[in-house]
Amino acid sequence: MPIAMTKEGIDDIEIGQILKIEADDPAAEEDIKRWAKRTGHNLLKFEKKGNILTFIIKKNK
Repeated sequence: MPIAMTKEGIDDIEIGQILKIEADDPAAEEDIKRWAKRTGHNLLKFEKKGNILTFIIKKNK
């Protein structure tokens, strides 16, 4: 589900804008990192605090 929500969020913002995603699914760490790389967006920051994963992604296209 985190990938689908991330894609929806990216689709709703303009190029150059930043999207913040928070997830508690451990699989999201690798999934979202791979998704960002594959789709050409920049993962600016990744943070893990307890079971909460936070991703800051810049839309590039």
